Amino acid sequence: MPFLKSLPADAGPANVFSRYPDIYGAWAKMSQALMNGPSPLSQGERELMLAYAAGVAGCRFVCVAHSAVAYAWGVAPGTVERLLEDPGTAPVEARLKLLLAFVRKLMLTPSAMTQADADAVFAAGWNEQALQDAIAITARAAFMQRLVEGHGFTPMSGERAARQA
Repeated sequence: MPFLKSLPADAGPANVFSRYPDIYGAWAKMSQALMNGPSPLSQGERELMLAYAAGVAGCRFVCVAHSAVAYAWGVAPGTVERLLEDPGTAPVEARLKLLLAFVRKLMLTPSAMTQADADAVFAAGWNEQALQDAIAITARAAFMQRLVEGHGFTPMSGERAARQA
């Protein structure tokens, strides 16, 4: 049940975005561009990255919702869960694992980021746009975690997330 009693029991970010368009309109537009616009990362990889970043931070609402979207984009079901259990053995290509390691560190210890972290991403063959997108996706995950946790939104079931994906 959301903390704001004026919201429906099954409220989510869309309810807040539509209620406060002056605040969240630009955010929603940016999110669409980030997740669906041109990028060296596929839409499935971007959704995987968002779900993973949220999962690393312990935000079940965002992790479940965006895992379902990643799977709808063709990422093998269970990949996010495997990454969260053991990134080293998850069924993800090696160069994507390096980018996800950057995401993990940025999500958990942002002040510890160094040039060496970025250089590892570049050495894996990613360009600056890919790193920029990974940084922005990680920032989006952090923002969304604060939004859903701050409003007290209840995570949806995996089945509901899959239907909405």
